Amino acid sequence: MAHSQKILITGATGFLGSNLTKALLSKGYEVHVLKRTQSDLFRLKEVMSSIQTYNIGEAILTDIFEQVKPDMVVHCATDYGRKEVDPSVVIEANLILPLRLLELCQKNGVKAFINTDTFLDKGINYYSLSKKQFKEWLATYSSALICINMTLEHFYGPFDDRTKFVSFIIEKMLARAESIDLTEGNQKRDFVFIDDVIEAFLKVIEQVGTLENGVYEFGVGTNKQIPIRELVEMLQKITDNTTTRLNFGAIPYRKNEVMESNIDTFAIKKLGWEARHSLKDGLLHTVSLEKQIRK
Repeated sequence: MAHSQKILITGATGFLGSNLTKALLSKGYEVHVLKRTQSDLFRLKEVMSSIQTYNIGEAILTDIFEQVKPDMVVHCATDYGRKEVDPSVVIEANLILPLRLLELCQKNGVKAFINTDTFLDKGINYYSLSKKQFKEWLATYSSALICINMTLEHFYGPFDDRTKFVSFIIEKMLARAESIDLTEGNQKRDFVFIDDVIEAFLKVIEQVGTLENGVYEFGVGTNKQIPIRELVEMLQKITDNTTTRLNFGAIPYRKNEVMESNIDTFAIKKLGWEARHSLKDGLLHTVSLEKQIRK
């Protein structure tokens, strides 16, 4: 697909979406951002002159599609449900909004819809349930457009939201917190650096023009899992923290906790993608930049 194509992206003010927006602009794509009125634009401040933004609620979605005429919609927006919110709030962000976008894609002849999915079991929480429910809805539109589902392992990187696990641990370590309450930490996770995740999205987007209508699944991860306990201990060493007490076992595992994540990365690797950053290198880079903003 030519780089002059128009992409309408949701979640562009978040960690994943902002990094993807910048990468798309650098590749010459025309990027239009669909956001909530209250969203903070600080992650996009250096590219604001290069994008067009539309506020959900102020503009009617139908009018936005007619005005932009996007060739592709990339859905990165999500509500993790970490704040004390009603299930309906999570469902609105993770199911109702993207479903409405799918309807408009079909009505307006949009070529492709790319969804961002989680590796978590649907029984973990409202977030994972709503994401898996939307994946089922996505498949029902496969005769009308290219439906792509990007299932991401646990991605991380500099300046991610502090509610995300890796960023939370880094923040606590750099602040020399007295202690951190944790589970036993035996869950094995595949931690993938944000730059590698963005490269995976770009690989898929570049291939859209070669695909026919249907459902396509791309798992993104390094295929290297380590226990969360090891990750935390690694970060303690990287941050030169010798004082924070790690209270493993203070928090019980979640119901239906995934004890080992292992998604299928065959499809994305077939496109020529490989994770280029080792976990240690990614964490060192992340901690280095996080230290700079604390000075």
